[in-house]
Amino acid sequence: MSTETQTETWNDRFGASLMRSLTPPKIMLERGQGCRVWDVDGNEYLDFLAGIAVNSLGHAHPALVEAISDQAAKLVHVSNYFATPPQLELAERLKRISGAGDAGRVYFGNSGAEANEAAFKLARLNRGADGRKTRILALQQAFHGRTMGALALTGKPALQEDFLPMIPGVEHIETSIEALERSIDDTVAALILEPIKGEAGVVDLPEGFLQAARTLTETHGALLILDEIQTGIGRTGAWFAFQNTGVTPDAITVAKGIAGGFPIGALVTFGAASDLFSAGQHGSTFGGNPLGTRVANAVLAEIERAGLVENAVVKGERIRAGITALGSDLVEEVRGSGLLVGVGLRLPVAAAVSAAALDRGLIINAPNESSLRIAPPLIVSDDEIDEFLAILAQSMAAVAGADQETTA
Repeated sequence: MSTETQTETWNDRFGASLMRSLTPPKIMLERGQGCRVWDVDGNEYLDFLAGIAVNSLGHAHPALVEAISDQAAKLVHVSNYFATPPQLELAERLKRISGAGDAGRVYFGNSGAEANEAAFKLARLNRGADGRKTRILALQQAFHGRTMGALALTGKPALQEDFLPMIPGVEHIETSIEALERSIDDTVAALILEPIKGEAGVVDLPEGFLQAARTLTETHGALLILDEIQTGIGRTGAWFAFQNTGVTPDAITVAKGIAGGFPIGALVTFGAASDLFSAGQHGSTFGGNPLGTRVANAVLAEIERAGLVENAVVKGERIRAGITALGSDLVEEVRGSGLLVGVGLRLPVAAAVSAAALDRGLIINAPNESSLRIAPPLIVSDDEIDEFLAILAQSMAAVAGADQETTA
């Protein structure tokens, strides 16, 4: 009789059936509840990644489950030849929580990459009266998605290399105010950036950067488009990260946490940018479907009802203070805002720390060799944070000890 675990069996099936663009799974998950998940072998894990900042309400939250079940029994899809009540409600809700107000407009897609594709088109439409605005600026080491337009915006040459040539007209600049001042002129249609660089390791922008970007884009008639896909929906201690800065953008892109795990994305425009698109210039068969928009409404309503934006501020401070208090020699700095936390390591051992944590029942992420990314559900409790800190301390100690043995 075989002693092979169910996970090993699933790994074989994964390798035989899934496209090789996907890396082999670390574990095979079967169910979740709150901030915890279980694999097919019954092992329990504390989830401090939340589907990469997606599962805002954790797993199997009653509000999300009820919304899916109720709406699925009514209407799932109708195409964009028709409107539905959840679609209109969600558009109005996003205008309200973003501050876009009456002049705002919303376009719905199915993912963050699709939202950024819509933003790319919005930028192209801002050509100016003489048609001179043809340049789009983005930041080095930024991540905006893997579809061809979003990939062109992504400032990671290694991800682009196999798919060259990229869509022309995009330039990647250093993340400095000096680079902004050198680069932005009357030929720039838009500047697209993340308020915090998530895939780069949760890296904060330099102080005053966003304010300088707003001033320069306004001066030269360029759009300021903020990719709030990872930083939005309460993740960074406000509905959207830009709301902590005093800056108002021309547009934001939204996805990930908006529907707690159900696929949906959106482009929200502010002011004059809302008049750039005209009928037929963009669309999506599934975008804004009644099921996705109903779920997003339920998730956003629960975040508001339960005070989870405020909870992200309090719990995020507790996590960052706790990591600092560990006193690990591996920790160089703690970055981020709210419940989007980055840990910069002194050694290139992030993957080893992440693996050691997984072995001990904790899910975190290593976006690069010297950074950890921590993004628990917005419902995370103090007890779960204490458990996380204990496992992280054990994992770092194990990796530090192994590194010392290797050095010796």
